[in-house]
Amino acid sequence: MTEQANTVVVQRDVPARVVPDGWRTTIPESSFVNVQQALGGTFTVIYDGQMMRIDGVDADAINREPRAFSFDPPRDDGRPRDEDLWRVLRTIFDPEIPVNVVDLGLVYGCDVIERDGENVVQVRMTLTAPTCGMGPVLVGDVEDRLALVPNVDQVEVELVFDPPWSREMISDEGLVELGLF
Repeated sequence: MTEQANTVVVQRDVPARVVPDGWRTTIPESSFVNVQQALGGTFTVIYDGQMMRIDGVDADAINREPRAFSFDPPRDDGRPRDEDLWRVLRTIFDPEIPVNVVDLGLVYGCDVIERDGENVVQVRMTLTAPTCGMGPVLVGDVEDRLALVPNVDQVEVELVFDPPWSREMISDEGLVELGLF
């Protein structure tokens, strides 16, 4: 959903990421923010002259319906469910393109390894261009969203550029969304 920009008062301290650097910060309660975009359950706002992203799980702080995730019961072996990982990845959108990162072809792999008794999700992904300034924001979105999946203890994201991303990597669903199919 893309929405008209409007100004709202932040209802509570809310975590955010600075765009395009991806630095984590907090927007204080009672601050004014200008909501620029809502896409994939993530909100792009302007606060104090700086563009920031607020995850949909914190949408109540800006008077929006929070993004809720529901998951099947955990696996008996204590590992995260692959289908939950991929479903959550499909809720992450490139800030500049209205297609999720999976259908856009940015995710090359998502694996769970066990390290020191913890489930570590390792994601290999790329960007539409090596110089894309939104890389840190996308990496932060992937880390935050996958951390919500039951039995995920840690998330590691590796940006790779081989093979380089190309339009041919977009899924049929992504092409339809972009009006290119």
